[in-house]
Amino acid sequence: MVNDNRITTHPILSVPEMDEISFYWNGTKLYARRGEMISSALIANGISIFGHHHKDGGAQGIFCANGQCAKCSVIANGVSVKSCMVAVTENMIVHSVEGLATLPADDAPQSFEPIEHLSTEVLIIGGGPAGLSAAIELGKKNIPALLIDDKNALGGKLVLQTHKFFGSEEDSRAGTRGHDIGKLLAEEVSGFSSIEVWLNSTAVFVFSDRKVGILKDGVYKIVSPKRILNAAGAREKFLRFPGNNLARIYGAGAFQTLVNRDLVRPTKRLFIIGGGNVGLIAGYHALQAGIEVVGLVEAMPVCGGYKVHADKLMRLGVPIYTSHSILCANGEEAVESITITAIDDKFKAITGTEKTFTCDTILIAVGLDPLSEFTIEAEAAGIPIDSAGDALEIAEASSAMFNGKIAGLKIASALAGETGNPVPDEWYAKAEALKAHPGIVKGYQNNTAEEGVFPIIHCLQEIPCNPCTTVCPTNSINTEDGSLMAVPVYNGSCIGCGKCLLICPGLAITLVDYRKDSELPTVSLVYEVSNHEIKVGDELPLVDIDAAELGTFAVTAVQNYAKQHSQIVRFAVPKGIAKQVAGFVIQSAEVSASVNNAIIPERLADDAMICLCERVSVGQVRSLIRSGISDLNQIKAITRAGMGPCGAKTCEVMIKGLLREEGIPVTDVVPNTKRPLFIEIPLSKFPDGSVK
Repeated sequence: MVNDNRITTHPILSVPEMDEISFYWNGTKLYARRGEMISSALIANGISIFGHHHKDGGAQGIFCANGQCAKCSVIANGVSVKSCMVAVTENMIVHSVEGLATLPADDAPQSFEPIEHLSTEVLIIGGGPAGLSAAIELGKKNIPALLIDDKNALGGKLVLQTHKFFGSEEDSRAGTRGHDIGKLLAEEVSGFSSIEVWLNSTAVFVFSDRKVGILKDGVYKIVSPKRILNAAGAREKFLRFPGNNLARIYGAGAFQTLVNRDLVRPTKRLFIIGGGNVGLIAGYHALQAGIEVVGLVEAMPVCGGYKVHADKLMRLGVPIYTSHSILCANGEEAVESITITAIDDKFKAITGTEKTFTCDTILIAVGLDPLSEFTIEAEAAGIPIDSAGDALEIAEASSAMFNGKIAGLKIASALAGETGNPVPDEWYAKAEALKAHPGIVKGYQNNTAEEGVFPIIHCLQEIPCNPCTTVCPTNSINTEDGSLMAVPVYNGSCIGCGKCLLICPGLAITLVDYRKDSELPTVSLVYEVSNHEIKVGDELPLVDIDAAELGTFAVTAVQNYAKQHSQIVRFAVPKGIAKQVAGFVIQSAEVSASVNNAIIPERLADDAMICLCERVSVGQVRSLIRSGISDLNQIKAITRAGMGPCGAKTCEVMIKGLLREEGIPVTDVVPNTKRPLFIEIPLSKFPDGSVK
């Protein structure tokens, strides 16, 4: 192989045997895992540049890994394809796209089969947490439903999540890892004969004659549903900054797809933009994959994600820069470094605060945009449609599971002709709690005891989570007021079993044991990055909840819990700091050191790309806005912004943001006319008018 970037050991995921096949990249023989996407095979071989743009020669590479953009396009066996959506096959001949792709030489007439027409009671678009949960409710009522998903396995983004989930243990399997939840939901759906599942199937459009076009395994079909559930999720937002057109700038979903689904390590040194749960979790996943996380920037004064996620990253040695933003990405063709800057309360860069860090990849995790196209189209066609998951509202997967459950029950009731609301009132209350934003941060529970054994709960922020309250054999952990959002507190008798440590999604509980030595009590901490091996006798820096060092101490014991894919690491420490210990550092401070002289961009912010497909700059669009144009269609006609392969899926949100920045009221903005089809489809997939 040219450069094998495969993950061969992982603390959570099992690594399958390599079923190896060969393929060719620009004439060079390479090797891939059978069934993996072309993009993953290339990155596993150290190839992150898949071609060069026809307008400016800029390097092209993967961004979304979800078929939403076209940055990863390659020529596979003579046909231009999105490499993140097409599996590599034995002896496949793959070429980079240098400029504009040429049409295949074969122009022979196509032979067409008649289009298959089907009917169903319910069409569920999306096989993630919301779609699966809705399908289960419909299956319980024996209602025929067709569940489609564009991937080769059910689970959606659950497949990419190796961490234990938050939320309610009863209703969203809190304390269970995301990829395991995906398998459990898919298995439950498979038990219902009334639920048909189509994988590798993409909804193309909801037509005005109340039919839905679907591309299944490359074959076009038409489905007529009585009702639709849009559980298609969301697409990632992009950012405008100088250098945003370099290769190796990934969305969080693409990064997690490579690392956690395909077991490919796409980077050695990662820098993250965005301190919501997605960015914080991606940083943790990177450490589990053996990747150095150089740092994370968040524009707000505090991270928007759960505090336990941020605390966990900082304790392991990853610095988080709040009230900071990216100034520019630096490199010739691909990312070589990043420059960040402190920002004021108006989000303006503060001169003199610039820092540059060496990194080879930038991960963007700055929010999601719901996939609302199918909802808009169905409403226009007069088909009853519900939405669930991120297609309804951006929230945690635990919330998506529960509102999918609600949607399924409502659809079943409507199809049965029932009157009244079938959803219990307490379900709505729980749904609100599960999607709640983080609440206030409280202080530590007052605990003056220095005898026996007991947990120290470092989860101080109100978040919807309760698994620690469900496993204590002495019922000694409860939330303050019994609600899902309240912080957990310890009050009772502890036997030192460690169950609360192992189930906590935030790794925010430690155990202090004075029974053996009251002057040097034993502190137990959960550890899930076991590919960074910790051994008895290792001297490690212990830190408190804010990552402040408490001193260096030797590991006295390491206990493996294979079922939980976790370890408990123990230290004997002075009693004066025992209750403060919240974690230990594994990543050296040298990893996150900035370079001596910050790289200040010569290019202005307006030189950043706002439309990557058509290479339209921020400045070009801003000048049109300042000339009085607020019609997105006019902007598109003049600049071609939104005319590229992604169909404005990436740039439209940024253009709307620029309009807001220029003070244009939302009511004055004329929306973009959407491209009819959700994805690009070769004309060869559609029979001509002679086929009946």
